[in-house]
Amino acid sequence: MHKEINLTLPVEIGLDQQKLTDHIAQKFGAKTFHKILRRSIDARKKQIKINISLCVSSEPIDEDIAFERIYPFVENAKPVIVVGAGPAGLFAALRLIELGLKPLVFERGKDVKSRRRDLAAINQKQIVNPESNYCFGEGGAGTYSDGKLYTRSKKRGDVRRILEILVSHGATSEILVDAHPHIGTNKLPKVVEALRQRILHSGGEVHFNAKVTDFIIQDEHMRGVRLADGQEYLGLGVILATGHSARDIFELLHKRAVKIEAKPFAMGVRIEHPQAFVDRCQYGQSERGLLPAAAYSLVAQTQFEGIQRGVFSFCMCPGGFIVPASTAPGELVVNGMSPSKRNSEFANSGVVVAINEPDWQPYAHFGELAALELQKNVETTVWQKTVKIQKPNTEIDSQIAPAQGISDFLNGKTSPQLNRSSYQPGLLSMDMNEVLPNFIAKPLHDGLKQFGKRMKGYTSNHGQLIGLESRTSSPVRIPRNRENLEHEEIKGLFPCGEGAGYAGGIVSAAIDGERCAEALAELYALKPF
Repeated sequence: MHKEINLTLPVEIGLDQQKLTDHIAQKFGAKTFHKILRRSIDARKKQIKINISLCVSSEPIDEDIAFERIYPFVENAKPVIVVGAGPAGLFAALRLIELGLKPLVFERGKDVKSRRRDLAAINQKQIVNPESNYCFGEGGAGTYSDGKLYTRSKKRGDVRRILEILVSHGATSEILVDAHPHIGTNKLPKVVEALRQRILHSGGEVHFNAKVTDFIIQDEHMRGVRLADGQEYLGLGVILATGHSARDIFELLHKRAVKIEAKPFAMGVRIEHPQAFVDRCQYGQSERGLLPAAAYSLVAQTQFEGIQRGVFSFCMCPGGFIVPASTAPGELVVNGMSPSKRNSEFANSGVVVAINEPDWQPYAHFGELAALELQKNVETTVWQKTVKIQKPNTEIDSQIAPAQGISDFLNGKTSPQLNRSSYQPGLLSMDMNEVLPNFIAKPLHDGLKQFGKRMKGYTSNHGQLIGLESRTSSPVRIPRNRENLEHEEIKGLFPCGEGAGYAGGIVSAAIDGERCAEALAELYALKPF
């Protein structure tokens, strides 16, 4: 008989499989079988505990095989266009196959292996390929990121289903157990490649270096897409899953009079500390033993020019790296990622300021693209300020980033010396109060002071600001009907994922991709093509 129990255990038992097995045998009998259902760390008190939910039984417990799904062969089925091969696009494609439709996936970037050479070029030679970078390519921005799978989107869909599909395509089964699951940037590429192979083996299509340059719209119905090479593809509908950095797609929608909206987003910096400092703050010890690299989550409310502005940590990467995330020459963007073991000596997190309508009012003449134009302007301006004071022989594609010690930032003083950093292109000491616009710098200043009261030592020069973190979410929303997820005005168009403004991470994007596939199938699967 199976029984579910909850245990609170010391770290040395809760995170050691053999000691946990011995503990269960001692508590429930030597012949007790067990399976971990859920595991989390409680570090709120001096004595850290591990909370574990277990299924225990006197009989062997069957492992879940249910997530090994059967996908039909759909080569001759009705086609559906999927634009973008990030989490939203890939999971939309898989769900379409389950529903008996043939996905035609078009990705502007390269396959996951070929993409690595372009990432090396950004880091080592500071050359940005506008079609293949940390944002564009197979798997989207999530492939070469931390691989965090934690989401608050449980009301929107089945999180467990998404995790099971990832496990069945090569992710560790630990993600089914951990309270804050994570795959790691070194393991995600193989998972993404396996998802693609599943689509191909089921009769779907995946096209790389396939940039969409126009939409085929007839009688206010989106019928298909036109690629940069002139080829046209038609389908029952179009699932638009391009990610938050596909600015040309937003501009194309605006040009074609497809309704879009400016939306709030956030911009700021990456803040990097030694991982040992974060461990000490969170665990009370820098030698963490069996404990994973510690993370933090901080939020503050500030005022600037009479407007309340949230300042918050974003995409915390314990044991990780800061990477150049620009998608075009002449702009400066950074992001964070972590390998599966989270074993870098550094920890980094985005620390960003909420950007709202008053901030993009100076760009109101761009209409619905006003927030996007603000984002572009800040990225370009930061790049220009950084390049201006570099040596004359510095490459024009420089991705050297401005940086400053946190204490120096708060005191308005350029750091005479910067700390070692994980950021490969290199850092340049600058006063970030002058690099960042006031509506970011001032709230950031106040927010960091509040953070320092919650994490002792956070605002010392052991930590440093590295700019610019600006791709937190899409500055554009593509409005859709709540009931059927179809665009409010254009039939056959299903805006999807982060780029459309409906997700904020790998799992939420994947859930949204599945929902859009289901909505399209319900509306159009039985209609002739």
